[in-house]
Amino acid sequence: EHLVDTVVYLEGDRYHSYRIMRTIKNRFGSTNEVGVFEMKDSGLAEVKNPSAIFLMEKNSKNSGSIITATLEGSRIFLAEVQALVTKTSFGYPQRKAQGFDLNRLNLLIAVLQRRAHIALETHDIHINITGGLKISEPAIDLAVCVAVVSAIKNIILDAQLIAFGEVGLGGEVRAVNQTEKRVLECAKLGFKKIIMPQLGMRIKTSCEIVECANIQKAIEYISSAQNIGQSRQN
Repeated sequence: EHLVDTVVYLEGDRYHSYRIMRTIKNRFGSTNEVGVFEMKDSGLAEVKNPSAIFLMEKNSKNSGSIITATLEGSRIFLAEVQALVTKTSFGYPQRKAQGFDLNRLNLLIAVLQRRAHIALETHDIHINITGGLKISEPAIDLAVCVAVVSAIKNIILDAQLIAFGEVGLGGEVRAVNQTEKRVLECAKLGFKKIIMPQLGMRIKTSCEIVECANIQKAIEYISSAQNIGQSRQN
């Protein structure tokens, strides 16, 4: 790669029509930009509003589903995180992830069990990032945890709720880069409530900001009757 001026990767799931173009090396510009394209009959076409596309088919009537704000290059994308939690049929529970790091999922499950006292030892857990996206940013941690808790408790979350933040081994919710930019993107697309780390500063936005110092606070918020779309007994 050191012999060329530019190295570009075109990523995407073969079963989805969307592709993300990343610049790994660019001698004449920034490598912090990404492009989103859709494969059509005429070739690749630019996607003007990727977040709206990835959220278009969200079902607000299912538990285990929440939107998160992730940073790809210098752009903010909103993506749906889905979790499915079921009783295991085998002696050892399965953990599977599509678009999310499996090792990271196992770590977050351990945090939920130890710090939030969520019993997951006898459950299979499946995580999916819709639209064929692959997200490795730690800022998605909080959304994954919230989705898992929503799924196991059968809590249907508010369709206008977003969660982002890194989760540490102590259960603390840590700050992430470009927080203000994420909040403004959420407000721009019409979302009303955001669960996020404690920021220590005010952001001018129409959204209701819910700052959480730890994962327990986030779970308490989504479990309260006034903050969920619907809840029913398992």
